[in-house]
Amino acid sequence: MATPKATARTPGRRLQAEAKQAAILDAAEALFVSDGYELTSVDAISARAGVSKRTVYDHFGDKQTLFRSVLGRANDAVVATVHKAIDEELTDDRDIRAALLGFARRVTTGMFPTSDYATFRRLSSQAPVAPRLPEAARDQPERMMEERFAKFAADGRLRLADPRRAMQHFVALTMRLVLDVVNDDLAGTVGKSEILAILDDGVDVFLRAYG
Repeated sequence: MATPKATARTPGRRLQAEAKQAAILDAAEALFVSDGYELTSVDAISARAGVSKRTVYDHFGDKQTLFRSVLGRANDAVVATVHKAIDEELTDDRDIRAALLGFARRVTTGMFPTSDYATFRRLSSQAPVAPRLPEAARDQPERMMEERFAKFAADGRLRLADPRRAMQHFVALTMRLVLDVVNDDLAGTVGKSEILAILDDGVDVFLRAYG
């Protein structure tokens, strides 16, 4: 009687496989960011990761799946940062203006300048040539904010009938406006004080409509 082939990996083999997968993701991320999706080949990724091309395919199947995995990892980092900012800034025991302003400041001055966010934006901007994440994954930060705004409305801290539309207005008046201003600032003259002033004004406009 034939002996069944073992499918479970030993701890050592599992750790080795995880290390190879991490190396492939790191190599792919660096190349997708620097060269773009179309110009990055699996050959280049495998060479940078120090593994065979077969190993890349064994772990991820194809370049599209690998790109989604890289983008998903970057998206997870952004989601985790936003989730923490929501939990620590948009709290029930805080003045609503201070809470909203603290959250907007946390995201724009704490997350936007990070390499994780720069990577996420660079990867996301390659659509439609490159694969995209499912809509549920892309919208996760906004849905978390929407849920918190709905709670503020239920508690009587905000006056709004549509939490999603209110969240979109808040983002447009604060964080998205900061991104637009910074992106248009080719000379690099926009400083932190101007960014904070934009956020102050945006929160005040938002609260005049919803406060």
